[in-house]
Amino acid sequence: MPTFAEHLIVSLRASGVRRLYGLPGDSLNGLTDAIRRDDDVDWVHVRHEESAALAAAAEAGLTGELSVCVGSCGPGNLHLINGLFDAQRSRVPVLAIAAQIPGGEIGSGYFQETRPQELFAGCSVYAEVITSPERGPRILEMAMRAAVERRGVAVVVVPGEIFLGKTCRDQAPTVVRPARTVIRPDDEALLDAATLLNDGQRVTILAGAGAAGAHRDLIRLAETLKAPVVHALRGKEYVEYDNPYDVGMTGLLGFASGYKAIEEADTLLMLGTDFPYRQFYPRDAKIIQLDLRGEQIGRRTHVDLPLVGSVRDTLPALLPLLSVKTRRDHLDQARAHYARTRKSLDALAVNDRERTPIHPQFVASAIDQLADEDALFTVDVGSPVVWAARYLTFNGRRRLIGSFNHGTMACALPHAVGAQAAYPGRQVVSLSGDGGLTMLIGELFTLRQNGLPAKIVVFNNGSLNFVELEMKAAGIVNYATELDNPQLAEVAAAIGLWSRRVERPGDLEEALKGAFAHDGPALVEVMTARQELSVPPAVSVEQAKGFALYAIRTVLSGRGEELLDLVTTNVARRILR
Repeated sequence: MPTFAEHLIVSLRASGVRRLYGLPGDSLNGLTDAIRRDDDVDWVHVRHEESAALAAAAEAGLTGELSVCVGSCGPGNLHLINGLFDAQRSRVPVLAIAAQIPGGEIGSGYFQETRPQELFAGCSVYAEVITSPERGPRILEMAMRAAVERRGVAVVVVPGEIFLGKTCRDQAPTVVRPARTVIRPDDEALLDAATLLNDGQRVTILAGAGAAGAHRDLIRLAETLKAPVVHALRGKEYVEYDNPYDVGMTGLLGFASGYKAIEEADTLLMLGTDFPYRQFYPRDAKIIQLDLRGEQIGRRTHVDLPLVGSVRDTLPALLPLLSVKTRRDHLDQARAHYARTRKSLDALAVNDRERTPIHPQFVASAIDQLADEDALFTVDVGSPVVWAARYLTFNGRRRLIGSFNHGTMACALPHAVGAQAAYPGRQVVSLSGDGGLTMLIGELFTLRQNGLPAKIVVFNNGSLNFVELEMKAAGIVNYATELDNPQLAEVAAAIGLWSRRVERPGDLEEALKGAFAHDGPALVEVMTARQELSVPPAVSVEQAKGFALYAIRTVLSGRGEELLDLVTTNVARRILR
């Protein structure tokens, strides 16, 4: 009879899982030994369990398949929680195996005792403890099914001795694959949607990650309605490529053209997006929202017509009901505004006459131009995600992974671990902030130990840059945001990575080409401008007042040189151009 650990590994393999991310521990001994004896399932040894969960989230996000992370009892699996929140909020299927103290000691205050099934309840669609090896296969199957069908995190809590316990003699491996479904609104709801869209004179489409797999029909829809297409950040990789109706992104990280196209619409069609920022929605437009999860509809703005279904299944049924519009005024104006906005953004992404420190727009643009056509990009929360959103271009093959809903620091490097483990033959490029990289810098050792050739580009501005921007907008003098970093390229070299430090714009291209060509993990540390502003497309009166207060308070606190640096970095070069 197989042990439960053996049954678990065979079941994971039969369900398409090829690796588990985690750290070993005595409560996991039965599981890690079963992995050791299996030739088809690998153990990806990370340096922190948070990274294990983030790596699993990246793999699941890229493949759409179930991925697995593991934590030993007590502190080990508690470290998983931040990465699991990231996976849950990104709606990707992750199974977390949380080892527990010996079953007979639960409730006694035993060494490292916690209650994982309660602790993980807030970041999972399923969390249950296995109380015997015989019950294990059933709990495992329900957990895997919940993760796959509900696209979220499922947690299985396993006392250490149960891994070594015997299951039933005739217990077959658990095989869980996603069910094939078609989900769309009924015919009457589609007719109502068609009526609103046919009547609209200025229709704008806002598309998110739910538009994945529907690109061709999305373009047909925009052509039929003569509608500009705005994307949310998570929709970028699915929406903007080969799209003559694209007018860019909206939101705090977006730019003015996307905001304007929505603001001037009389009808807004939301497709597969839970775009969170209420201030960026139109005030008077009719709004139709299509989402796979009905409970999401109307959370952000008023909705005149709710539609439940997938974008991929719904658009083919909706398109025949629509009248082909001939007036292009709204579309042409939005596209012209986008062209002007794009031109102004691109004008900032250049070598600024060899001035230092280097502008981060130039770094992101160089990465975009030099990276492979099927590169997998991971981005840290904060300023790197701003530059990625504005300067990375997509073509249907490139992918973008980040903590776009949960918004955790330090995600880019662990996400790169998962991306590279899942796709060993593709180029993985991490756009990391110096704050994010140093928070989980131990994962550079993970790249080396596991032979993962990811390329890490560090935007080193010596600060928690986006936090500083938020302080400025609130009128607060920057405080406790400075980072006293060593030379990160030297740290990487000491670990055994190929590395370069770039201080002048003219040296950037050679360093990036060297890193991208290197057959192994590489790190490029780029010294970027600390005072670069990433202003949202719609600046509120409160934010304008906040910047004014920040300027006054900064001068009064004796830090006028900081204000001068801000002006030199952002205003002077625009005037000179």
